[in-house]
Amino acid sequence: MIDLAQLRREPEFVKASLARRGVSSATMDEILELDIEHRRLLQEAEGLRAEVKELSRRVGEARRNKDAGADDLAARSRELGDRERVATQATDAVGAILREQLLLVPNLPAPEAPDGVDENDNVEVRRWWVGMEEGVPFPAYAEHQRVAHWDIGTELGILDMEAGVKLAGSMFPLYRGAGARLLRSLGFLALNSHMADYEEIRPPSFALTETMMSTGHLPKSADDMYAIERDGLWAIPTAEVPLTSMHRGEILEESRLPIRLTAQTACFRREAGAAGKDTRGLLRVHEFDKVELFAYCSPGQAEAAHADILARAEGLLQSLGLTYRLLDLCAGDLGTSSARTMDLEVFSPGVDRWLEVSSVSWFRDFQARRANVRYRTAQGTTAFVHTVNGSALAWARIWAALVETHRQADGSIQLPQVLAPYMGNQTRIVAKAS
Repeated sequence: MIDLAQLRREPEFVKASLARRGVSSATMDEILELDIEHRRLLQEAEGLRAEVKELSRRVGEARRNKDAGADDLAARSRELGDRERVATQATDAVGAILREQLLLVPNLPAPEAPDGVDENDNVEVRRWWVGMEEGVPFPAYAEHQRVAHWDIGTELGILDMEAGVKLAGSMFPLYRGAGARLLRSLGFLALNSHMADYEEIRPPSFALTETMMSTGHLPKSADDMYAIERDGLWAIPTAEVPLTSMHRGEILEESRLPIRLTAQTACFRREAGAAGKDTRGLLRVHEFDKVELFAYCSPGQAEAAHADILARAEGLLQSLGLTYRLLDLCAGDLGTSSARTMDLEVFSPGVDRWLEVSSVSWFRDFQARRANVRYRTAQGTTAFVHTVNGSALAWARIWAALVETHRQADGSIQLPQVLAPYMGNQTRIVAKAS
C-alpha cells in the first residue's frame, strides 16, 4: 500500500500522482479525514488507558493503606475502563475502514511512466525480429505462417481444445504428444537459463488470503481469482504471489540483498470480464504455465534488478526467433501495485495480433508494506524492501506464436535449435501417420 506518512506529509504531491491513474482527490481527502479521526480516537483511547493505569496504581496504594477513599477510586477506575473500551472499539472500527480504503488505492506511478488513460496510450519503445533491417518496419510472413495455432494444433494432433472443454469447460486447453512436450521444454529452457543467478522455488499452487493481499491481487481483483472458500484458499494467478510472501513479516539483512527467485507454476485466472473476447485457442485461458522471476532488493538495487529481468525475457524471445515489441505502460494502464511496468508482446502471425507474454514491474515498497518485508541497513535502521518481478515467460501465448511463426510450407513446425536438448533432439513436429 502507499506510504500513509507520505500522504500526510505531501498530500498534494500524492494526489497529483494518483490523479494520473484516475484516482480522484476526493478519495484521498476522505482517507486523510479518516486518518485524522483515527489518530484522534487513538490518542483518546491511549489517554484513557494511561488514566486507568494510574488509578489502578492509586487504588492498590489506597487499599494497602486502608484508605477510606479506595472504593471511590475503584469506581472511577471502572468508569474510565468502560470509556477506554468504547474508545478502543471506535479506534479499531475507524482503523479498519481506513485500512480497507488504503488497500484499494493503487501505487503511485513512477515519474518516468508515460501519461495516459489506458492501453491505447502505452508507448512502444522498440521492436525485434530475426533478420531485422533498418528502415523495415515489420517482417514479412508467408501464407503458411498465417494459419491460426488452433488449426495447426488440430492438424498436427498437438492441441485438443475440445478435450479440454470436455474435462474442465471452456478456456482450459489440453496439449497432446509433441505439443505437451513443447510446453514442458519451454519451461525447462527458461529455468535452466536463470538457474545460475536465481534460486529455483517450487511454491504451492494455492495461497492464503493474506498471501494474496500482499501482492495487491486482493481485494481489488477478487472476481478474477479462483477461490476455494471451504479451505480459505485461492488458486494462484502467478508465482509472484507466493514469492512476494516468502519473507512476509521478516527483517532481512541488507547484505543478503538482492534475493533473486524463480519459479514455474500453473497460473489460474477466471478472466471474469473476458467472456466472448479473444477467447479462441490459447489467446485467453483459465490455466497456463509460466516462469516468473522475482527479486527482493534495496531501493538502490531495484533499477538494475528490473533491467536484468527484462533482458532475460527479451533474450528468451530472441532465442525462440519470435517477433516482439516492448511497451512502456502509461500511468492509467499500470497494474494496481506497479510503479513502472514494461510489457513484452509477441506477434502471432496466424491470428494477426500482438499477444502480451511478459510484464516486468517495479513495485517500489508498495507490496513490501502490505507483506511487512523490511531490511536492516548497515546503520542499524530498518526500511521496506523494494520488489521487482516479471514473466520469463508465459507459455500459452508463446506456444501459439511459436507454432504459427515456425510453421513450414508442408505444415510441419521447425523448432528453434535451443529447444532441441529438451525435445530429445527432435527439431520438427509433423503430423502423426494415420
